[in-house]
Amino acid sequence: MEFFCYHRDRSSSLALRAELLEQHWSYMDRYAGEMIARGPTLAGDGDTPTGSIHLVDLPDPAAARAFAFDEPNYQAGVYRDVLVRRWRNALGRTMWDFPGGRTGGNRYLVLGLGAGQAADLAVPPDRNELIAYGPLLSDDGTTWHGSACPGAGSGQGTRRADPGPVRRHRGAQLAVWRAAVMTRRWLKAAEETPTSRTA
Repeated sequence: MEFFCYHRDRSSSLALRAELLEQHWSYMDRYAGEMIARGPTLAGDGDTPTGSIHLVDLPDPAAARAFAFDEPNYQAGVYRDVLVRRWRNALGRTMWDFPGGRTGGNRYLVLGLGAGQAADLAVPPDRNELIAYGPLLSDDGTTWHGSACPGAGSGQGTRRADPGPVRRHRGAQLAVWRAAVMTRRWLKAAEETPTSRTA
């Protein structure tokens, strides 16, 4: 099962986040084989962290909650809130398979929360600008709660104006996002992990 985990920072936690960086990386190294995409959300300056997203393939909702709430930054109080939702990997790939590469373009996260009849289940036609895409779901996968889409827009100095249908959700959130740089342990695990995953 695939899950979307979004940790949002407390406004005064930047120093604590920096202090825990090695512990955070060591914790994430344990999940290298399960990771679909990961990285920090950033303030408008493109540098100051405001949170973190992790798209992970884990056995069940209990394992996803353990992943989110046992994370060292959460345990130490860096985050003000956490969203954990089942998610479906509509592109069937990881961020390391993204045709646009690991850097370049204007990286963003669009998070659209919703209720009622499912929307935006089809992959948008601009799939080569999407790093990941899929619906947010209830634990049993039967109820739609919105969509999450990290992507990479083109152009100088601006994010993509309309990064797919998720942007049209009422109250859709758009954030600057940066794919995480991998440590050597991450790189080794990614090379040993099959590059394609089923949706």
